[in-house]
Amino acid sequence: MKFRTRSSAIIGTISLAASLVASLVLTTAYADEPRGPRPAAAVALTQVATAQNPIAGTAGPRGTVWIAERAGTVRVLTDQGLSKPVLDISAETTTDGERGLLGVAFDKKFAHLYLSYTDLQGTSTIDEIALRHGRLQPHTRRTVLTQTQPYNNHNGGDIKIGPDGYLYIAFGDGGAGGDPHGNGQNLDTLLGKILRIDPTGGEPYAIPKGNPFVGDPTAKDEIWAYGLRNPWRFSFDSGTGDMLIGDVGQSDWEEIDWASGKSGGGENYGWSSMEGTHPFRGGTEPANHTRPVHEYDRTGLGCSVTGGYVYRGDAIPALKGQYLYSDYCDGTVRTLKMKNGKVTGQSDLGVTNGEVISFVQDGDGELYVLAIGGAISRIDPA
Repeated sequence: MKFRTRSSAIIGTISLAASLVASLVLTTAYADEPRGPRPAAAVALTQVATAQNPIAGTAGPRGTVWIAERAGTVRVLTDQGLSKPVLDISAETTTDGERGLLGVAFDKKFAHLYLSYTDLQGTSTIDEIALRHGRLQPHTRRTVLTQTQPYNNHNGGDIKIGPDGYLYIAFGDGGAGGDPHGNGQNLDTLLGKILRIDPTGGEPYAIPKGNPFVGDPTAKDEIWAYGLRNPWRFSFDSGTGDMLIGDVGQSDWEEIDWASGKSGGGENYGWSSMEGTHPFRGGTEPANHTRPVHEYDRTGLGCSVTGGYVYRGDAIPALKGQYLYSDYCDGTVRTLKMKNGKVTGQSDLGVTNGEVISFVQDGDGELYVLAIGGAISRIDPA
């Protein structure tokens, strides 16, 4: 969904994963990052289930975790294992390029499930389905928002319900390479942005009054933040409300962006004038550039950052307040210690999970790691 590899890149062990990696060969490059002197905490990865290309997930009702599979199915993870699909839109999406079912999220009351996927024409689509007593009501399904994609990569597709109850949507810059249409810095398109909408406040949705560009005739009202290349995974710190974004780089730099929970939006993360803190192809740093809190280059094993979560669970006290993330090609689970939006320390947990495509946070704040090859693993104390 976001990757670029050299000719020696990992090739998936099953056909769908192999197809995924092959389609992404032209969009990322190897990277590495300095490692801390010792793991931030003693942890182990406990494989709790195997899915067919698990790609995203979300905390569900009654202590469950709902897992999205790239080809279009959604399954429920409980203590008894992974259920049969409770939703199947595989006839409505494709898995060519970086397409497919890309994100899922519940509203705070578990009254609605939101889906983010690309349709048969490659258009990014956000749908809503109501629930009753924890069960999906398929007849209520409706489309909330669509965005045409000019290419089959850099779709983004992550979605989250923010601390304010609004729906946040991440879209990449539209694809190809180097942002050929200049979408990252163009406020007249939804591409290369994070959006904020109120899906139940209007038909098909409403614009929150506090969105930063409301009333600006040169900008889309939905935009919350811009200057992003492919914000594959983003999250909110459940303790502070801060937003953290893993934005996949073009050729040289992977970055993690941050915004305070008190932010009013409008951050410009720089792409495609900048790649991380570095001018991209002769670009000039925007005066309002919000620099990443962390970046790493591609001189080692990494190629494509996978953003994660700030750990707020109880099982591993030593990890409290640290941001966990990974890289699709390296697969190591890494940590950042942060204070007031500044990184004060970095390390890794000494565990890997293959091609890490996503993290999932359950209702208790515990974290799961998804590998595109199928493994769903929980981060447990060692």
